[in-house]
Amino acid sequence: MEAININDFNNHKIKESEVIKRILGGEKELYEILVRRNNQKLYRVIRGYLKDEAEIEDIMQDSYVKAFTKLYQFRLDSAFSTWLIRIGINESLARLKEKGKLYRLNEQSDNLSYTTLEIPDNRQLNPQDKMIRNEAKQILENAIDSLDIKYKTVYIMKEVEEMSLKEISIVLNLTVANVKVRLHRSKEMLKEKLYEVANNKNIFEFGFSRCDRITENVMKLTK
Repeated sequence: MEAININDFNNHKIKESEVIKRILGGEKELYEILVRRNNQKLYRVIRGYLKDEAEIEDIMQDSYVKAFTKLYQFRLDSAFSTWLIRIGINESLARLKEKGKLYRLNEQSDNLSYTTLEIPDNRQLNPQDKMIRNEAKQILENAIDSLDIKYKTVYIMKEVEEMSLKEISIVLNLTVANVKVRLHRSKEMLKEKLYEVANNKNIFEFGFSRCDRITENVMKLTK
């Protein structure tokens, strides 16, 4: 049997089904490959439910442990990430229930068409551009955080993790039509939030020391 290098976890030529079969066959150390492949996606999905970083990591860990102990139940004809995410969502909802915040995420609603919110930027950035980009990223993250949880989770799964509508419908136990509705509404709400920020009359302020400096320079030059 061909050896698998743990450091090649992102090499998707190593088929997921093969990795799982070998884990079930006793090569438990290969589970690290599945963990590393799915860390980013699982983090982002759970981040849609909870904000506390320590709590998120705790739930991620619990989700991986549960997935490992039940791995023999996993059907190899589907994606491990989809199965793992469902476990992560259940763990997140259980934690929210403990806090007295129970969310019903599978309520159906009417179908709607939807538009796209895009913030593309693949340019090489200078330090000032990077600072602006980071600030814009923070504004967008804050706007996403302000969404109701059922919209935030769908937005993160589709627009950030690029999961398919079908995958999202499976993990959330929703119809594809309802996923489209939530995606549409999340984008509309985000646009409103971002418009509020853009329409803030306090942006691009020129005050305090900058104002004093320019005023002093002008007064010197106009003497």
